[in-house]
Amino acid sequence: MVLNVCSAVMFIALALHVAAAQDPTKVEPSHYRLAFENEYVQVVNVHYGPHEKSNLHSHPGGVVVVLTEGHLRFTDEEGKSHEVFAKTGESRWYPPFKHRVENLGDTTYNAVYIAVKGHHEPEKAGVDGAPMVLDEHTSKLVAEMILAAQRPGTQNAAP
Repeated sequence: MVLNVCSAVMFIALALHVAAAQDPTKVEPSHYRLAFENEYVQVVNVHYGPHEKSNLHSHPGGVVVVLTEGHLRFTDEEGKSHEVFAKTGESRWYPPFKHRVENLGDTTYNAVYIAVKGHHEPEKAGVDGAPMVLDEHTSKLVAEMILAAQRPGTQNAAP
């Protein structure tokens, strides 16, 4: 009986450790910083310097909003990789996934990842999950709001 309880506790602890170890804000705090979180979304600031690489981590499904252009390589847990040329202002839906990231460019890449939690997560958005590009005015407003929220002394208040 005691052995079964100990085994169950160890299994649960290991499962929680593995799950937490995949969280990009825990595994890669130099690249992923939590900006805001509630029961519906997790908003994460993404930052990769030139030629920086990440360890394997996972993301729930969500939308990335690109703040600065980037040339990135995504490699999944099976070793399959693909390159992305991210454009400033572009928004793109991603289903849940595990990957490693490498910034192939000579410039810094910045984005915001808005993860949708739980049952609110659709399989894909748009036509065939294609990127949604914001118009120039909306892109500028989103970038200004995100940069303003990152300034010291500002609070994450609801509009």
